[in-house]
Amino acid sequence: MKGSEFAELTAFMAVTRERSFRRAAQTLGVTPSALSHTIRSLEERLGARLLNRTTRSVAPTQAGQALFDRLGPAFGDIEGAVRDVGAFQTQPRGNVRINLPRLAAHSVITPILANFTAAFPDIQLDLMIDDNLTDVVAKGFDAGIRSGELVAQDMIALKLTPDLRMAVVGSAAYFAKTAQPAHPADLKSHVCVNYRWNETGALFPWHFDNGQQQIDVQLKQAMTVNDIDFLCDAALQGIGLALLPESFVQPHIDDGRLIRVLDDWCKPFAGFYLYYPNRTHMPAALRAFIDFIKSSRASRP
Repeated sequence: MKGSEFAELTAFMAVTRERSFRRAAQTLGVTPSALSHTIRSLEERLGARLLNRTTRSVAPTQAGQALFDRLGPAFGDIEGAVRDVGAFQTQPRGNVRINLPRLAAHSVITPILANFTAAFPDIQLDLMIDDNLTDVVAKGFDAGIRSGELVAQDMIALKLTPDLRMAVVGSAAYFAKTAQPAHPADLKSHVCVNYRWNETGALFPWHFDNGQQQIDVQLKQAMTVNDIDFLCDAALQGIGLALLPESFVQPHIDDGRLIRVLDDWCKPFAGFYLYYPNRTHMPAALRAFIDFIKSSRASRP
């Protein structure tokens, strides 16, 4: 159906429903004369008179009433669909797709999950746990969570956490067999377990900075894996040293299962940010999620 044909049917439905060219014209935002011309065009195209007109009234003919009755359910569905789309912009409901690393899921989302789902039962969170550097726009996500250092400049970004730090850790059993490194260069003689991004195959760089000197270390690898839980388990089992987020391994450091080394060489870097593309019409569900995250961060001591 051509756009002009749909416009003619829309005009016919409005006039028949209102029983008035003037009221229908006001509803459609056109002049009565333009509306009258549209109805005549429709009648000529169909080869049938649809409306009986007098100076005081408008009523459908038998053919017009039959057309109105047939079109009514279809136009009702269309109008309902349009209202539903509008509701997505005004009422928080629907899916919100978020791409985020495992650490952010535990540190940012888990603490607010129960309260958010209780406050917005019609919003379904679709969380993709992904430690890769995924293009959230290309992959169809509404937003992502990443370290601020990894967020593209054309994104809107909301800081969620304080700065982060990495930690070089090994088990007591590992250090029972070898001396602790005192300098990043000493790592060349240590067995290490390292993270590898599965999409690019690149290894996570072991970069160190003590404020006066910066060093990138080439490691002797015991193994590589694309899962930080597995890296931590390998370190706990004494397979080698691992470089992992400080907050992730802190419980194991506190209970003595892991020993931290080269602390002075691990400088803070940008914490987690929620980021999303700038858009004119943001879905209400995404806006509710962003606002809830903001208020949750603001209320924390």
